[in-house]
Amino acid sequence: MKKLLTATILIATCAISARATGLESLEAFVKTVKTAHTDFTQVVTVPAKEGQSARSKTSSGVFEFSRPGRFRFVYKKPFEQTIVADGQTLWLYDVDLNQVTSRAQAQALGSTPAALIASAADLKALQADFVLKDDANSEGLEWVLATPKAKDSALQTVRVGFKASDLAVLEIVDSFGQKSSLRFNGFKANAAVEPAAFKFNPPAGADVIRQ
Repeated sequence: MKKLLTATILIATCAISARATGLESLEAFVKTVKTAHTDFTQVVTVPAKEGQSARSKTSSGVFEFSRPGRFRFVYKKPFEQTIVADGQTLWLYDVDLNQVTSRAQAQALGSTPAALIASAADLKALQADFVLKDDANSEGLEWVLATPKAKDSALQTVRVGFKASDLAVLEIVDSFGQKSSLRFNGFKANAAVEPAAFKFNPPAGADVIRQ
């Protein structure tokens, strides 16, 4: 019985020590996951104001990317909105407003969550814009805490949770304390993603604002 107990403890200890850290998972993700397709659910929570409770809203849709620098978020519920990065331009299309906003991608992405998960070619490139460190493992995930280096960043922190090298959760806290949590479901690493997915042409009749 004593030998069995000792063996069990040794096996458990080896399993814990073999588990990847958040930074190791992030590095593996950036190196090995070149394309991906996944569903997501996003919950945005606005901090409580005096005399009021915190407010939150939930949306959902599809996310896919092709590294480096091309990605697409398609929000389906409760409002339709599309965000596309084609490598040169970042497009945002609001269906209800019939309005398209475009910005130079290089200026828009820098220290953003999109840079963490879809734009950077390697870990060194990320470390130019973020201070990266392991965060405590929880929910069965390996976590990385990323803090933008830019003093005028619109973000406070970004936490990324991995299941092995699969992207599972993205948690963002902006400079106003608003928290956005994206959970990815059915993540398909290195999925076949058509190049046409990252091409965007403003719909006829839409107002186009170039920034």
